[in-house]
Amino acid sequence: MLAGAVFPWRSDNQFRLLIDGPEFFPPMLDAIERAERRVDLELYLVEDGACLDRLLEPLLRAAARGVRVRCLFDGFGCLKMSQANRDRMTAAGVELRLYNPLSLRLRLRNLHRDHRKLLLVDGCIGYVGGTGVTDEFWRPDEPDVHWHEVMVEMTGPLLQDWQDLFDTQWVHCLKRRIWQLPLPSGAPRIPVLPSGSGLGRVAYAAARQHRDILHSLLRNLRRAQTRIWLATPYFLPTGKVRRALIRAARRGVDVRLLLTSRNTDHPPVRYAGQRFYPRLLRAGVRIHEYQPHFSHLKMVLVDDWVSVGSCNFDHWNLRWNLEANLEAIDAALSAQVQACFERDFQDSIEIDIKSWYARPLHLRLYQRMWGWLDRLLVNIFNRGG
Repeated sequence: MLAGAVFPWRSDNQFRLLIDGPEFFPPMLDAIERAERRVDLELYLVEDGACLDRLLEPLLRAAARGVRVRCLFDGFGCLKMSQANRDRMTAAGVELRLYNPLSLRLRLRNLHRDHRKLLLVDGCIGYVGGTGVTDEFWRPDEPDVHWHEVMVEMTGPLLQDWQDLFDTQWVHCLKRRIWQLPLPSGAPRIPVLPSGSGLGRVAYAAARQHRDILHSLLRNLRRAQTRIWLATPYFLPTGKVRRALIRAARRGVDVRLLLTSRNTDHPPVRYAGQRFYPRLLRAGVRIHEYQPHFSHLKMVLVDDWVSVGSCNFDHWNLRWNLEANLEAIDAALSAQVQACFERDFQDSIEIDIKSWYARPLHLRLYQRMWGWLDRLLVNIFNRGG
């Protein structure tokens, strides 16, 4: 399962979309407070601040009352978490492991990161999405200041698959490294898309060794009949994803992208991705740039199929990262995701071909420079295997 197994669809699950930190952190903390046996938490970004302070309170209390608390944090993403907080956790009985701590001897292998965001409690309730534990996602005393993000609350049989994914990574993060595993000889066999409601599946990526999360997205993009709505904060999609979006738009599918505006934490990535705008716009793809906050969403709605989680579906993440998304076919969740997209489109500026060609010279230079650098690095890494 570390790199290879494909999870099946599970039925009889329940899902709830929680939008932005002030809405999803309180129920997550409450679930930890009510834990009786086990709390498992896997995160990329973990930084000192008010958000982490509020998370540590129920985690430490859970460990103190005998609950097994396991935290798997990325070795790079938690660099801004102090040693004092790490010591507090271990002193209270929390088991803390770091994925791929930075080391000079690893050189480019330092780029391998655990980008997953997952909370599991007692095998009864789980949360998956794109949040980190930083003040950018939630400031308890300033509820209106936050990045735009979602988490999905899950109950049902699907939780066992999420538990298996976490348990596998918990063991292997101290043993065999992902780059030591062989590359696949063929694409993973994605389960046939079922019909019904309450259906869920764990889709994941493990660097280049396993990409069922990408193959599942591509299959759904190619089969789309009515709509493809895709939100990502870092729009550097693979060539196959771009071509699938263009072909869908040309055959009459409503293809819309929800992307970041100037409110972004990585402007060069935004500029590099904007080089794809002209061809997409000419094919009929609609591009919306979200205005109120930095939009950190990683969410896709294709007809009634939903994918929400940590994966940006960009070529950098898929080459180096561990990723995990919930895939769901559920009428209630699809309706919630649709409503979220519709609100966000209203809070966005739509880019059309006329306004694109009227952009100022300095933006053209930024886009050309960062786009050229992105292409150069991709070509270098591709030649390296």
